[in-house]
Amino acid sequence: MSKLVVVGTVAFDKIETPFGKTDKILGGAGTYIGLAAKKFGVDAAIVSVIGGDFPEEYISIFKERDINIEGLKMIEDGKTFFWSGKYHDDMNSRDTLDTQLNVLADFQPVVPASYKDAKIVMLGNLHPLVQLSVIEQMVNPELIVLDTMNFWMDNALEDLKKVIAKVDVITINDEEARQLSGEYSLVKAAREIEKMGPKYVVIKKGEHGALLFHQNEMFFAPALPLEEVFDPTGAGDTFAGGFVGYLAKTENTSFENMKNAIIYGSNLASFCVEKFGTERMLNLTDKEIEERLKTFKALTQFKISLD
Repeated sequence: MSKLVVVGTVAFDKIETPFGKTDKILGGAGTYIGLAAKKFGVDAAIVSVIGGDFPEEYISIFKERDINIEGLKMIEDGKTFFWSGKYHDDMNSRDTLDTQLNVLADFQPVVPASYKDAKIVMLGNLHPLVQLSVIEQMVNPELIVLDTMNFWMDNALEDLKKVIAKVDVITINDEEARQLSGEYSLVKAAREIEKMGPKYVVIKKGEHGALLFHQNEMFFAPALPLEEVFDPTGAGDTFAGGFVGYLAKTENTSFENMKNAIIYGSNLASFCVEKFGTERMLNLTDKEIEERLKTFKALTQFKISLD
């Protein structure tokens, strides 16, 4: 089983949706990715930074799930990264109400010595130079997966391109793929992004599933239609965590196995949105995961006669 390094925010979120709102709760890309990846029993380490205001009960969540936190640095006199947002009625769009970088503003990631030889690296959404710093600390990783967003395309495009050139897989949503590539067609967009360096391009389409591209090959995985979506926060990161977690468990990074990883990631993301924050992921059982995988299989399997 491959080691996995996860780099991303460990944070406080304050969320409002049509179904209700929360006070400060546990959030952050690194948190969601780590929790999802651990559903596969992988040896995962989180590299991030928190302030002295981060409660011990949240730290215990990582410890109890055997997520390595040697790379989770605490700045005692600092405050943890905080984000607040409000979702619109369609749950696909949201307004950011408040962002406080706090200790994240000066974050210098340090990968634990025992994880520098990790085979898989998951770079959660952070400043491209922070992501680049992590790549430079690793020793011959087999697969580097990058998640980014339009904010960095707007404000740090040249730095972002340097990172993109060094990764094997990039995961972005459809809007970001179009912005990065300058192409409206997602097929053309993926081809343009592949020219920047990545061998594989994953384009997330929210409630409409995800696309996987590699050279002239393409795969589509639907999102599971749900009766209720309480909170989309962290769904994309949970998807990414499931994706890399499955690849780390199976130690197989072929295109064919990535198809399975896309399904496993989509499966976990479908649970994440059912409760606020990390609540659903923290109480998710293996049996529930397996049962929903059967639903995914039934959703995508069909027989057809081709003469």
